[in-house]
Amino acid sequence: MSNTLYVVGTPIGNLSDMSPRAVETLSSVDFIAAEDTRVTLKLLNHFNIKKPMVSYYEHNKRERGEIICARILSGEDCAIVTDAGMPCISDPGEDLIKLCDEKGIKTVVVPGPSAVVSALAVSGLDTGRFCFEGFLSVNKKSRKEHLESLKNEKRTMIFYEAPHKLSGTLKDLYSFFGERKLTIVREITKIHEETIRTTTKFASEQLSDGKMKGEIVLILEGKKDEENEEYTLEQAVMLAKRLVENGSRLSDASKEIASQTGFKKNEIYKELV
Repeated sequence: MSNTLYVVGTPIGNLSDMSPRAVETLSSVDFIAAEDTRVTLKLLNHFNIKKPMVSYYEHNKRERGEIICARILSGEDCAIVTDAGMPCISDPGEDLIKLCDEKGIKTVVVPGPSAVVSALAVSGLDTGRFCFEGFLSVNKKSRKEHLESLKNEKRTMIFYEAPHKLSGTLKDLYSFFGERKLTIVREITKIHEETIRTTTKFASEQLSDGKMKGEIVLILEGKKDEENEEYTLEQAVMLAKRLVENGSRLSDASKEIASQTGFKKNEIYKELV
């Protein structure tokens, strides 16, 4: 090994999922770039690995990225890890890979567990084609634009979500996509691992009470070619309400949803007021 950045996947819960190659790589590099050095230290101690670490996360990635690359170019090898799973997936490690590319630094991947693929595998939904959408924005405008862009997506969609934001997301998925199959996978490979195969309607009405805890992956069924575009008035009003909650005026929301559902603007407006 020389002048190389190793992208090393680590367990997302069960330490037994750590591969022998990952252990060997972390034991052989000169230093490790970690999202949270405290979390990674527990992993290293478990496998009796003694290596210096540098923190590399969202708020210091520009400064530390340059430092890491300078050390690699001077002849050292580095391994980048995240707190759990594959680095660079919804992770600032993505920027380090780009920086290494710009500087001509070799990058090698050491595959490991991934919550995205693991959740998809047990979802019970189509796995032939899928798209990973990461975390939805907390900004109402950006969130709305993101969800609107996916309304006609035919591939299975995968989202990450934090437990304290799950309630709003489940309601949004039903509001924007109507009733579709939805699988909720939480705490993958951990003691309380759970897979819930349900629908957007049931989830928004029965599972959005804020009681679900842990790391959560949502797998949403894509739009079917034969999908019936007929809506009930209740569903149309719900869609309009979500637009109003995101900042639209009552009349504008009524007009937009009327064009989408086939109901008259006045019918929807009357229910809103």
